[in-house]
Amino acid sequence: MNRVLDKQRRRSRRKTRIRKKILGTSSRPRITVFKSNRHVYVQVVDDSQGVTIASGAGLEKEMRGLRPTVENAAKLGELVGARLKEKGIGTVVFDRNGYLYHGVVKAVADGVRKSGIEL
Repeated sequence: MNRVLDKQRRRSRRKTRIRKKILGTSSRPRITVFKSNRHVYVQVVDDSQGVTIASGAGLEKEMRGLRPTVENAAKLGELVGARLKEKGIGTVVFDRNGYLYHGVVKAVADGVRKSGIEL
């Protein structure tokens, strides 16, 4: 079997297992992380209404040109956390999206915590 497809299938199965247990509400939305080789994307989603409350990505003006490293992911987490503070949201549920909780994914969570949001 192709190694890349196998890796994607394993992540997809982990993602499904996680999403069975995690649900974002209006009072406590879900924050999800997607990472590619070039960028990191973060979304805050209210699953009950099906809307994105806030988002951040490595493509934005403040983050443009930065590689998806741990330090830059922490900055992105702080940026999203600040946007949540503006909207009056203090607690969120963290969805690691099938990725292991280390490196860039952990840095995003730590950045959100650093900005004062409770995970």
